[in-house]
Amino acid sequence: MKTEVRMTRRAAMLSGFAGAALAARAGWAAGTSIHVVKGTGCECCTAWVSYLRDEGFTVTEEERYGTLLMVYKSEVGVPQRVISCHTGMAEGYLLEGHVPAADIRRLLSERPDAIGLAVPGMPYGSPGMGPEEARDAYEVLLIRRDGSTEVFAKYDSRG
Repeated sequence: MKTEVRMTRRAAMLSGFAGAALAARAGWAAGTSIHVVKGTGCECCTAWVSYLRDEGFTVTEEERYGTLLMVYKSEVGVPQRVISCHTGMAEGYLLEGHVPAADIRRLLSERPDAIGLAVPGMPYGSPGMGPEEARDAYEVLLIRRDGSTEVFAKYDSRG
């Protein structure tokens, strides 16, 4: 017995839009490589790398011990007041600390004249730092070329 399936024009359009949205989300990360320089044996750095991979980014890792990590941060232009535990590089932008994937995608889409993004310190509930449902409030900062910063995104506390 043959069953005929008919799709309305509206259903076809909605299906197409949904498929395009999913493809666009995957496409943002697919092909985007992030190189992460992290401290030796740091579990939260490893958790952030796993999070990025789960979000579809291609991630390479490099471990540097102590002062070698700090020298690297200085070389790539991370201002001392926004330092966190690891530094990523994506398409010429630096990503300091536990930056959410949505903000990385936005940065790469908007392409501001800036060095990159930073989440200073290690706020609980940021990606790689515990459950988002119980997070502390934190800000993602845009680092301008002159070293100044401005708020790029805000995350309210939960839980």
